[in-house]
Amino acid sequence: MRELLNIVYDENHSNICKLDMHLPDEPSPCPVFIFFHGGGLEGGCKEEPQELKNITLEGIALVSVEYRMYPEAKFPEFIEDAAKAIYFIKKYNEANNSFNEFYVGGSSAGGYLALMNYFDHRYLSKYGIDPNYIKGWIFDAGQPTAHFNVLRERGLDTRLIRVDETAPIYFIDKDMVSDKQSRLMFIVAENDIPNRLEQTKLMLKTMEQFNYDMSKIHFNLMMGCTHCSYSINNIVSDFILGGCSTK
Repeated sequence: MRELLNIVYDENHSNICKLDMHLPDEPSPCPVFIFFHGGGLEGGCKEEPQELKNITLEGIALVSVEYRMYPEAKFPEFIEDAAKAIYFIKKYNEANNSFNEFYVGGSSAGGYLALMNYFDHRYLSKYGIDPNYIKGWIFDAGQPTAHFNVLRERGLDTRLIRVDETAPIYFIDKDMVSDKQSRLMFIVAENDIPNRLEQTKLMLKTMEQFNYDMSKIHFNLMMGCTHCSYSINNIVSDFILGGCSTK
């Protein structure tokens, strides 16, 4: 594995907005998985997914991204950072021809960032990117409604369910369905954060109601597990390489 560490992707926030590239030993173009870590939008770091680096053994590059968080950041700055990182990797690839397919995802808070960038097209469209340009998205335990810390930012009870422009599910609409739809993977634990499983099922059912291509949508229920207590290495590898491990 080759590593390129602490690459600044936004000069305006160069002390925080950095990413690490973990590349397979093989030099030929390969798939890349752009990953956003969890931590409630207030903790965690890009060095966290140590085990996830093992996907490089399968010929998949991993890009782990740091982004602005609470208390310094406010909505939607962390989502904007995620979009900027995706754009940065796209531009990097245009110059270096390192990757032949793009995949994006995250766990927990990172899953929320990925959800918002896929379903609310405004963030990536700023850079001329259609979210369906990305070959596949992996949403691991991301919150489909307004994130609990976004509610806290507003001075609201974090248990509340709010569906507005801070909620990925808000953007499911007939006009957002594309015949070029990306492949999508949703992962959630049987004993996840209260209401996370139920909200995820609601999101999937809502997508079905609006005629998303459900053959491209995969649901992985981690039986007997709690929130992000499991490894997603094999799920990521299978999804990217075509196996689509589902349970």
